[in-house]
Amino acid sequence: MAAAVSHKKDPLIRIARRDSMPLWKSVLVRVIAVIASLLVAGIIIYLLTGASPLNVYKSMLQGAFGNNSANYSQKTWQTIRDTMMLLCIAVGLAPAFKMKFWNIGAEGQVLVGGIVTAACMIYFKDLPPVLLFIVMFLGSLLAGALWGLLPAVFKSKWNTNETLFTLMMNYVALQLTSFCVAKWENPVGSNKVGIINQGVENQQGWFPAIFGQDYLLNVILVMAVTVGMFFYLKYSKQGYEISVIGDSQNTARYAGINVNKVIIRTMLISGAVCGMAGFITVAGSSHTISTSTAGGKGFTAIIVAWLAKFNTFTMILIALLITVLDKGAIQVATEFNISKDMSNMITGIILFFIIGSEFFINYRLIFRKKEKEAA
Repeated sequence: MAAAVSHKKDPLIRIARRDSMPLWKSVLVRVIAVIASLLVAGIIIYLLTGASPLNVYKSMLQGAFGNNSANYSQKTWQTIRDTMMLLCIAVGLAPAFKMKFWNIGAEGQVLVGGIVTAACMIYFKDLPPVLLFIVMFLGSLLAGALWGLLPAVFKSKWNTNETLFTLMMNYVALQLTSFCVAKWENPVGSNKVGIINQGVENQQGWFPAIFGQDYLLNVILVMAVTVGMFFYLKYSKQGYEISVIGDSQNTARYAGINVNKVIIRTMLISGAVCGMAGFITVAGSSHTISTSTAGGKGFTAIIVAWLAKFNTFTMILIALLITVLDKGAIQVATEFNISKDMSNMITGIILFFIIGSEFFINYRLIFRKKEKEAA
């Protein structure tokens, strides 16, 4: 008598990693995700507030780009300004994250870059403008680089957890900023620095307007770094080493790459670019320093870098989208007299769908085929 053969059924749904997806398909998946998120958010908006979703979305765009000719240019340039800061931080995080060094310390690196910039504006305001800009720029790069160096050294020498280390460095930078604010407070007792060099001739240390635009220099500097980082990661030998280490440190060592050296070098670059974001924020935007100078953008930039898969050109669009959503949420809360938490929920839904679309780009679902009955 033949032994009974037991057949183990395949699971109803299996998940398999895709080898690749054509560019047009990945773009289509993301577009579908955005449309679906708008539909879902629209339903929730209508059920909770009774407001027309179309009016809410229109209000979000007006919050980012203005609603009339009088404030169109001003709001648009403010959106561009904030997009550039977020983009600069994301570009700074790209090399570290591509190497799988989880640099969560961008907030602190931005703050120390801003502190050095503010200090130069306060103590060196008598320097010639060009020389002052050079000192501020190099000082912010050095401060950010040193803030990134410390966790890199501990990681390379003693294999410490870089996530916790860089996160703790944020708190150290935050307290250092509080100390500087107390030292430089103006007027005394206000617990804030105030606008630095506002009454000084030529407003020493402020970015000059170019073609009548106060924030055009911000754009030029950040776009230069964005283009430079793209070619650095994609075409340079050091960019190749970063990619190999990100895939496997053992493979990198087998190939003769000095992993510890690359970790330290990459974090110097990552911290320096984030420090530059502090320079751009203080000298080119707020003209002051406070504990809210980074404004949480160091964490938001992680989403930007990750969604763009460390392609700095793609980061431009994602940074713009997130900035528009953030400014739109504030406008919606004001215009429709609803809690900002509600408007933030709309932003969260849209981001959730966009992030979720990455699953369908990287993986596919395989359904179990029905077994044909034996004849």
